[in-house]
Amino acid sequence: MNIVVCVKHVPDATADRRFESDNTVDRVGVDGLLSELDEYAIEQALQIKEKQEGDDTTVTALCIGPEGAADAVRKALQMGADSGVHVSDEAIAGSDSLATSLVIAEAIKKVGQDHGQVDLVVCGMASTDGAMSVVPAMLAERLGLPQVTFASVVESQGDQVRVKRDGDSATEVIGATLPIVLSVTDQTGEARYPSFKGIMAAKKKPFETLSLSDIGVDAGTVGLDAAYSTVEETTERPPRSAGEIVTDEDGSGAKALAEFLASKKFI
Repeated sequence: MNIVVCVKHVPDATADRRFESDNTVDRVGVDGLLSELDEYAIEQALQIKEKQEGDDTTVTALCIGPEGAADAVRKALQMGADSGVHVSDEAIAGSDSLATSLVIAEAIKKVGQDHGQVDLVVCGMASTDGAMSVVPAMLAERLGLPQVTFASVVESQGDQVRVKRDGDSATEVIGATLPIVLSVTDQTGEARYPSFKGIMAAKKKPFETLSLSDIGVDAGTVGLDAAYSTVEETTERPPRSAGEIVTDEDGSGAKALAEFLASKKFI
């Protein structure tokens, strides 16, 4: 079985995040890390591999982004993925979800050409920076595969996958036959930590860096100029100011608090 797990390198939420002059997120000058939600996708891909009989199942971690995004792939390799693919090209900067899904889909096809048919594509439920949750569905459309999204429990046996999908008013149990595109939530179970052995082994695992030309994508179809949606304006977060103390000596504290919340449109 050939499994591809899609991972993303995102700006660290605890760092001082910034925007570029064109209102795109600065992904080069800020600290970044593997999107936490993608760790669950890696974990499920590894668990599915471990349940397969024989040693012919492989997990490939795939990421697109600038040079630093390779760290997300390395983290996946340290967790247990067998190989990594990093698509890096300056033309990708500023791409929207449509272009992102195009690049990922063509990279997955390239993995299939080089290593055999891709049987399963696993994604996180969303990225922690964009949080749009649309790329898995777009991938399924571009690859011509069924999609099973937002799985909170994943069970697999051979080429059969059974998932539990929690909705607002009901829980669905869905069965599917590979190949499929699968996205998983943060309820699927805690992701494993890279062991020292895994960290050392990752240094010897296959790691391939590809450009847009390598996967057959026209640079004119991606990037900010080709995006269907763009950010017109950004405003820096104002500096933290001193809070307001509401006293309640005469019983008017509740009213003052409600008026304050209403003025901020919280209620």
